[in-house]
Amino acid sequence: MTTHAPVLPLWLCERCDRPWPCATRRAELLAEQGRVRLAYYLSLCLISAGQDMSWAPVDVLRRRFIGWLP
Repeated sequence: MTTHAPVLPLWLCERCDRPWPCATRRAELLAEQGRVRLAYYLSLCLISAGQDMSWAPVDVLRRRFIGWLP
């Protein structure tokens, strides 16, 4: 179980206080899940984050949540 979980509603990492998913969590997610499943999961997170952080630019959130996927 990871200690790099998101703290809502700002979506910050509870361990390192960086924007979630932080670099550590990204590596964990890539190792844990297949690409399609991971893209689906992060897309759901993106939708939730967009609702929680309606002030944040959509493109910034998109890059943060799914823009880093290989």
